[in-house]
Order: sequence, then structure tokens, then C-alpha cells
Amino acid sequence: MAETSVKRRRGGRSSAASVKKPKLGMTDEGKRVTSYDVARVAGVSQSAVSRCFKPGASVSQKMRDKVMRVANELGFQPNAIARSLISGRSNMVAVIINNFTNLYYPELLVQLSRRFDERHVHVLLFTLEHESDVDKMLDQVWQYQVDGVISAARLSEEQVSFFEERGVPLVFYNRSFQDYPVSAICCNQEEGERVLVNKLHGAGHKSYAIIAGPADSVVSHQRTQGAINRLQELGIKKVPVVEGDYSYDSGRAAFRELMKNRKKPCDAIICANDVMAIGCMDAARYEFGLQVPEDVSIVGFDGTSTGAWSSYRLTTIDQPLEIMAEAAVSMLMERVENPDLPPEKRTFSGVFLEGESARLT
Repeated sequence: MAETSVKRRRGGRSSAASVKKPKLGMTDEGKRVTSYDVARVAGVSQSAVSRCFKPGASVSQKMRDKVMRVANELGFQPNAIARSLISGRSNMVAVIINNFTNLYYPELLVQLSRRFDERHVHVLLFTLEHESDVDKMLDQVWQYQVDGVISAARLSEEQVSFFEERGVPLVFYNRSFQDYPVSAICCNQEEGERVLVNKLHGAGHKSYAIIAGPADSVVSHQRTQGAINRLQELGIKKVPVVEGDYSYDSGRAAFRELMKNRKKPCDAIICANDVMAIGCMDAARYEFGLQVPEDVSIVGFDGTSTGAWSSYRLTTIDQPLEIMAEAAVSMLMERVENPDLPPEKRTFSGVFLEGESARLT
């Protein structure tokens, strides 16, 4: 009994019981489990283990099952950083958007993330307060050694040249440029506005106003100018324009501005996006006691899910979000695989959605 008590540690626990098992994913020596450890236990080569974790690699199902079972037992996970050093790619892309765009972009980000995830590529999101703040953002983008960039913000010709110098593919989303060649996926903004104006004019609307987006927004400029051009072609020369920032509150504020020194609103208000149109509708109803569309027709642009809510039933132009997202991802990854591909532009037509916010008969 005395001999037994000598072998016990304080507290009555044996020394064998005090030995800690290594953590999952760690060896007995306290080192991280590697593909070589998996290969040794599984009785295969290290290259076979690597192939099992590489999407699309040629390996038998029996081999894959065996390697994955051992990897799970050992807690092994491939090192993404190490793989990027070998492949020369980070498997990361950057998406640049403007904080003050609209509710459309969270829906876009879901679509982009889903499609990049299918390609085993990770998304880094960079947001701007204003499109004119891009210079500060690009300094951060370069630090992550991304394989490519999708930008929903305007870049100057000099900024575009930085991508060319670094060999980083760039695709613009809903931004088009006439002065220098870039790859871009766009909705035809001017065409969409012409459709809206034609519908309103055909229903007998005589007086119009426009709630535009920020002055530094390319999309807002294209939409606003598209509406003005068509109205002028129809002989309507005087069209007041109030600037918003794409937000709900700016839509409400813009409607108040349009109502200054007026006893009644104009026949129709054309908003540069759905969110401002919703704010405009709420101001008309709850601040001025107006009926929409009986007293004033209000239209937007984007086709957000919020605009389809029963409280709004917004008349708008629906951008083909899923198709445009897939096109943007495909265009970017094609240029990651083949950097020598020339710039390409693809333009998609929006779809007119007749809601209940505009009188069209």
C-alpha cells in the first residue's frame, strides 16, 4: 500500500491520468498536423493528400474517403495561405461598393458571394462613404494581394492604370466608361429611364420632377440625364431636379423641397433609385396627406425587394440582378485565368415592373 501511495500524485490522481491528450489538429509534440502527417497515417503519398483537397483534382473516391477519414480523425485542415504561396494566388477577390448606394447592393453581395463561393474564392468587401474616396480604399486593397476586383464605384483613368501595372484584373459593376477601355457589366440606365418616361407620358402626365442621386455617382447621372433627354424630346423643357444621396431620408427631404411654394405636386416624380422613391412616397402620404398615385405618381429604379412590399408596390425598372452578378463573376475569373484577355463590356436591359405607385392608364 505504501508503494502504491508513492506512485500517486497529490489529490489522489495517478501520473498517467495527468497526461494531457493533444488538442485536435495538433501532434503529440504540440505542432500543427500537416498533410505529411495525414499521408503517413493513411499510408499514401503527400501529393495524394493534396489532390484530395484540391477541387476538381483527379483522385479515386476510395482514396478520397480514406484520406478524409484520417484527416477528420487528426483534425487536419489545409493551410489556405500555404496553398496560395504555391499557386501564386490568394483565392481572394475584392468587391468595392459605396455605403450610400441603396438597398439593392446587399442583394447583389449575396449573389456575388454565392457565385464566388462555388468557385472556392473568398470575398473581401470594401465600402466607401462617397465614390470620390476611392484613392484611400485602393491602398488597402493592394495589401491583401487579391486576385481581382469588382468595383461598383467609379475609378479614374489613372486609378484603372494602377490595376494594369499590378496585373490585377478589374471588372466594373453597373459603371460604364466611354473615354478608356475597361471590362464592365452594366444595366442600360438611359433605356430604363426612357421606358419609365414613355409609360408616364402615355398615361397623360404633363408636369415632372426628378430626384437625383449624389453628384459623384455615374449611375445617377446616367439615369437623370436619360429621363431629362426623353422629356425634352417630348417637348417638356422645365423639369426641376433635387439631389438626394440614395437614402430613404433624402427621398423624403427631396419631396419637401419639391413642395416648397407649391399648393399641389407635379404629376409625376422620377427617382434615381427605389429607396428614395419609397421615402418620397412616405413624405407625400404622411407629411402632405396626398394619395399615391391619385395625386402624384412616383417611380423608382432597381427593382429592390422592399419596393415590392404591399405598402409601396413601386413602379420601377428591375435590373436582372442574378444574371448581372453571374456575368461579373465569370468575366473577372476569366481574366484571373487569362490576364491577356482584352476588355469586354456587357449591357443588360432592365425589366419594367408595373406597380401601384404610378397612374399608367
